[in-house]
Amino acid sequence: MELNKKEGFFIQWLIGIGDLVVLNLLFFVVYHELGSYYTSAIASNIREVVLLLNFCYFFSLYFVPFQVHLAIVYIDKIVQRAFVLVTFMMFLFATCLIFLNVGDVLATFLVVYYLSAVVVFSLWRVIVRMTLKMYRRKGYNFKRVIIVGAGKNGMELYRLMKNDLSYGFNILGFFDDNITLKSVLPNYLGMTHQVEDYVLANDVDEIYCTLPGTNDEKILRLMNFSEKHMIRFFIVPEFYRNIKKSLVMEMIETMPVLTVRREPLQAVYNRVLKRSFDILFSSIVLVTIYPIMYTVIGLMIKLTSPGPILFRQMRTGLYGKNFKCYKFRTMRVNAEADLIQAARNDPRKTSIGDFLRRTNLDEFPQFINVFLGDMSVVGPRPHMLKHTEQYSALIDKYMIRHLVKPGITGWAQVTGYRGETRTIEQMEGRVKRDVWYIENWSFFLDLKIIVVTVMNMFKGEKNAY
Repeated sequence: MELNKKEGFFIQWLIGIGDLVVLNLLFFVVYHELGSYYTSAIASNIREVVLLLNFCYFFSLYFVPFQVHLAIVYIDKIVQRAFVLVTFMMFLFATCLIFLNVGDVLATFLVVYYLSAVVVFSLWRVIVRMTLKMYRRKGYNFKRVIIVGAGKNGMELYRLMKNDLSYGFNILGFFDDNITLKSVLPNYLGMTHQVEDYVLANDVDEIYCTLPGTNDEKILRLMNFSEKHMIRFFIVPEFYRNIKKSLVMEMIETMPVLTVRREPLQAVYNRVLKRSFDILFSSIVLVTIYPIMYTVIGLMIKLTSPGPILFRQMRTGLYGKNFKCYKFRTMRVNAEADLIQAARNDPRKTSIGDFLRRTNLDEFPQFINVFLGDMSVVGPRPHMLKHTEQYSALIDKYMIRHLVKPGITGWAQVTGYRGETRTIEQMEGRVKRDVWYIENWSFFLDLKIIVVTVMNMFKGEKNAY
């Protein structure tokens, strides 16, 4: 156990040293490549500036600690945290360098270094993660763990830990008081009263307890034993069998309270970031692209069918509040527009309407809704009122999708759930992805969805009709 701990600490130090090498090496590359005109202000204080850069890295690391070494961490989160770390570090670095009072020349150097650092540092962190996963798959840098409790939760925990060797779990076996499980468990080690002796004899790093809440005396005994012997102790709550989702623990003074979902957009700074992006993005589109599209597409709509250029329909928005949603009209004016969803080979569609729907161009007027604050660029697609009433009665989690603003595009749309929903199962799949988006929102996820949506616009989508 001592060897594993030392190896874990060594890997963390190695990652930190690698960070410093990458940032400092990149600094000198940019310093030399830009030429003396842009770096003359640094040259006379080069040692102080480099020391300041390294200090800013260590200070930033306090607020954005690296998680590359953790058992489970996904690539997009690694890139996101690398971006945040570099941005925070560069903000501190630039603020400190203001005292040098060297003006725009230094600003050019900082911009080039920042952009380069975001790309190179993110790539470095991803390479570290991939290398560490390969290292763990070979049987190194693992944690020796036991599972106490061999019920459904215990078996599912075992399956998840064994699912990928790169997680770094070496599961020694199970302890359970039901000895009839001995013949069916992967490795039955004994009854719960034998845990302590086994742990001391086999250098166990972590204990995972999945015993039901009725065994509180056994759980408390094992927890106290773990703390006394500096062994990390984890509890899988019994109700996880029925609530298989990520829960968030909050504190009311000393009492823990679990909430059923994580909502990143409840944080003020996340809402400000998302709204600022919406205003900036929609403003650019409305000032540059939209007037041209409105003229060209509007003319085509007018030439192919009588009626208005824009189609206005009441949709369900944030917290169930209705709003008027705008689209380019893709159908002939009809009395069933608010009642019947568009289908494949729908006779109501105009000759230009099918093209507009397939390429997402019919959604462009919704940037007006984004600018006004009724919608976001990315979010669950807004549904017409009839569908909200219908599906909210049939699908339990349907209304959860209205905890955030609806979007022009969304996670469900870029993962195969765009277009008509002919069955309850299809709508449940869309709702499941909308709820996942709410619980896992990040600015980088929004950017990813936008990029995939643009790519789909060019290649077309088979479900768009």
